[in-house]
Amino acid sequence: MLEEFLKYIDGNHLTSKDGKILLAVSGGIDSMVMSHLFIEAGIEAGIAHCNFCLRAEESDKDEELVRRFADNNNMPFYLKRFDTRKFAGINGISVQMAARELRYGWFEQIREANNYKCIAVAHNLNDNIETLLINLTRGTGIAGLTGMKPKSNKIIRPLLFATRQKIAEYCTANKIAFREDMSNADVKYTRNKIRHLVIPLLQEINPSVETTLNDTTGKLGEVYDILSDLVNGIRKKVTEQKGDTIIFNINILKSEVQNRSLLFELFRPYGITETTARDLQRIVDGKTGSRVFTRTHRIIKNRSEIIVSPMVSCHNILYEISDIGSFTDVPEITVADYKEATGRFRISSDPSVASIDAGKLIFPVIVRKWRPGDFFYPLGMTKKKKISDYLIDEKYSLTEKENTLILESGGNIVWIIGKRLDNRYRITEKTKKALVLKVKT
Repeated sequence: MLEEFLKYIDGNHLTSKDGKILLAVSGGIDSMVMSHLFIEAGIEAGIAHCNFCLRAEESDKDEELVRRFADNNNMPFYLKRFDTRKFAGINGISVQMAARELRYGWFEQIREANNYKCIAVAHNLNDNIETLLINLTRGTGIAGLTGMKPKSNKIIRPLLFATRQKIAEYCTANKIAFREDMSNADVKYTRNKIRHLVIPLLQEINPSVETTLNDTTGKLGEVYDILSDLVNGIRKKVTEQKGDTIIFNINILKSEVQNRSLLFELFRPYGITETTARDLQRIVDGKTGSRVFTRTHRIIKNRSEIIVSPMVSCHNILYEISDIGSFTDVPEITVADYKEATGRFRISSDPSVASIDAGKLIFPVIVRKWRPGDFFYPLGMTKKKKISDYLIDEKYSLTEKENTLILESGGNIVWIIGKRLDNRYRITEKTKKALVLKVKT
């Protein structure tokens, strides 16, 4: 197996003799065999172990086994304990998803801090085909049927060539200690259902089904590479990027995209699933304001555009500014300066620049998200107007509305930042000093 391991690493350009590798080791049979193979291959490596504190004493025993293995083999050992359930609750995600986010984030920190070339995880051939079958039942599109890649950015999977049976045989032959997670036998979990119930049935039909399905993922991966080139070419034609926001031109989109599968692939990077793809089709053909939310993005129709923006809430944004030097603590504000409001002073017509009567400000002032019920007196007007009405009249998209900030002084709105000044704070002939603020355009 060592020979196959080295051949797989070399054939997929996973690492080199002079690059040290960080091994993600849980204490299970796969990761312990992987660690043994790296040692036998003479490749410099360190071991990282996550204790997710989900199985009480059992988790601690896993930790002790991995620590002892690292010590016995004179390998650097890195340990992190996580309150996984608390993290999952705070972020509103499953425990499994929380564990994934926590471990990969920490692995990357260790890799960078200690100059490891990449991170090795112990997914095997059976894991790959189980993932294929899970994705097939869930409907993830072609991308979900291409299986795991030997290398993804800084993650390598050097055991993808090996079946679970082959790993077990190597483990026995080399007397490698490992710990079994008893939950692996519990068929209430989807992956375990596939592993223990579905694949044995498929093997009755085709005894070589593991190899067959693994080859299928490879072929689908090659097809998907061709599709990706096509999709990326279309995406360049139909989109424009403004910061974190992607804008699709609906007229060009309709002329380029003739079926829902292609539409799905165009929007897949933004969290679209097979279910939400149906909603997406309705948005393309629907009215302004139609929207769909994925786990990562919001997708909104605004006239002849579809606006895609990250799900980043700014409802809690609040900056308390006690002096002029603190204005640039607000990421949107790039310039803050006092100017003498003499006859030579000129008021900019650029909405990204506000010239404010500094004598009327009461510090500390506040920058915050606008709220329903907020009103101001638009520059040049003597009647007040709700900010919500102003944004509607100015035809701002839902995303722009949600990201609008205001400058407040003494309970009054001074400036809808980057949009319109309040008339009460304009520069007049009585103004002695002007506060000039500029925001990113």
